[in-house]
Amino acid sequence: MLPSEHQNPVIELVKDPDTEYETKIQPRPPQQEALNALQATMEEDYNKAMVVMATGLGKTYLAAFFARNFKRVLFIAHREEILNQAKKSFQHVMPERKYGIYNGKVKDSGVDGVFASIYTLSMKEHLQSFERDNFDLIVVDEFHHAAAKSYNRVLQYFEPNFLLGITATPDRMDGKDVYAICDGNVAFQLHFIEAIQHGWLAPFKYNGVYDETDYSQITWLGTKYDQAELLAALLRKDTAENILHAWENHKQTRTIGFCSSIKQAQFLSNYFNQHGYQTISLHSQTDFNRNLAIERLQQGEIDIIFTVDLFNEGVDIPPVDTLLFVRPTESLTVFTQQVGRGLRLHNGKEHCTIIDLIGNYRNADIKLSLFDAERSDNTGKKKPELVPIVPQNCEINLDVQVINLFNELMKKRQPRKEQLLNAYQALKEEIGRRPSYLDMHLHGNVDTRQYKQEFKSYAGFLYWANELNEEEQEIYSRYKEWLEEVEKTGMAKSYKMVVLSYMLSRGEAAWHRLVTAQEVAPYFHQFLMEKEYRKKIDFSDKMTKAMWDYDENKMARLIERMPMTKWSGSSKGLLVFEDGQFGLGFDIDQQDSALLYKMTKETCEYRLHAYFQRKENGINK
Repeated sequence: MLPSEHQNPVIELVKDPDTEYETKIQPRPPQQEALNALQATMEEDYNKAMVVMATGLGKTYLAAFFARNFKRVLFIAHREEILNQAKKSFQHVMPERKYGIYNGKVKDSGVDGVFASIYTLSMKEHLQSFERDNFDLIVVDEFHHAAAKSYNRVLQYFEPNFLLGITATPDRMDGKDVYAICDGNVAFQLHFIEAIQHGWLAPFKYNGVYDETDYSQITWLGTKYDQAELLAALLRKDTAENILHAWENHKQTRTIGFCSSIKQAQFLSNYFNQHGYQTISLHSQTDFNRNLAIERLQQGEIDIIFTVDLFNEGVDIPPVDTLLFVRPTESLTVFTQQVGRGLRLHNGKEHCTIIDLIGNYRNADIKLSLFDAERSDNTGKKKPELVPIVPQNCEINLDVQVINLFNELMKKRQPRKEQLLNAYQALKEEIGRRPSYLDMHLHGNVDTRQYKQEFKSYAGFLYWANELNEEEQEIYSRYKEWLEEVEKTGMAKSYKMVVLSYMLSRGEAAWHRLVTAQEVAPYFHQFLMEKEYRKKIDFSDKMTKAMWDYDENKMARLIERMPMTKWSGSSKGLLVFEDGQFGLGFDIDQQDSALLYKMTKETCEYRLHAYFQRKENGINK
């Protein structure tokens, strides 16, 4: 039982609104903080922003409160349930306005707020039925999907006064840089651990229950286990019995069970029903009405919904107080989304019980870092502990066998080189080509700084992993010191890479020729001025004045001092700055120029993106 001061007062403050809108709703504390941050970002003349808020904190209501500043609003989502829920939220906040749905069945366009399916809106005939400036505000829900081609078509077409992206998991990116879509402006971030500490989400009690399934005998395919072998291991009576006992020992009242496959969901539902419980399996192939299933669970008419990835996004069931995980965790992002399903506050709900069946599957112990109240910033300064420090009023309880398993896993942790190779191979399989350095940074399940730490350069990693062809291997061996210099040179500011970016902009044949600061200055000015977040991050007082006044001579003199003089001085002869000319201090064979250009450009692009992202995250912490 939790202390009384952490029960009803907080829950009453943030409980879900009634269906009948008797009083005008006001922002909750986390929503108000986000609104303040958005107001500040607008005052800084940004016209795009992303808000990252944990599931259950009311991102849709936040968007509705923010929309009060705009006349015509477009809300985009990829699920029908999200559109209907969002429409109701906006009606609650601004009941005086007119709203409509725009999807495959309904085309409500002449209203104040349009709630559109991305699949319908992205079609050319529907998109062009709107004027480009038709909407003052565009809100994109589950913004981590926004780099998909369908979203790109829509966002490239419209010209709103402001674009707002909302998501709980920004690290899920669909093939491109979501960060760049909002010009690097992450206006507000709130992780679910911080929300629990504030009393804005329900505390959790995590129970790690030992699962005797031997995953070491199941083939690993780079990103997931072989499904046929996994099914054979999981669809066993003794496994189901272990799951049933774990659930009976820890459960509360209403449960969502997350399964690895449709067959497992059906198997466990049948097994539980045979033992006197009321459960259903809900998945993409079921005929059972999803909304009816949710309603029956909320009313207590059924005990468990066993599901396969249906409740990761866009579905809120506040009364759910128990989560049952009966699948190996292959993605921390998905695990985070699923945990969020049980953390919404609700009257009479004191905490969320998490029952996690843990076997010797790959990286089983890594998931515990998700619950750490003193989470590491991934710089290596914090020594990882077996059991993390959790927020007050939360618990982590592990079976003795689980503790022993975690200890063994930590001892046998894959060497870092193998981890980096596995992450690389997983992304290569996913995107169907060799990932670039920036691809690994944006979409890979690894901290890309480790490639430099372990191999001195990304090209060095590719060489070690035998991912370079014969010609590329020769280029790497011949110019290894240069590629490592581009990778390792310090970046207190972005200026070194901006100058290199200019050199590369001249193309494969001319990129390595000497340049003058006077020649670089216009490109330098445009690069740092064209993106608001670059301008915000990288202006020193002297450089700011030169930027705003755009005195080309003054800017050229500043570029000569930094980075040209400093970089040439620290590069051990790899770069030179003599008689006003800056460039490479070594010769390149003509036939090598194109490949070395590509390798250099890959590192330059990665370093610029990673630099501004890291700086922007630091500003918004």
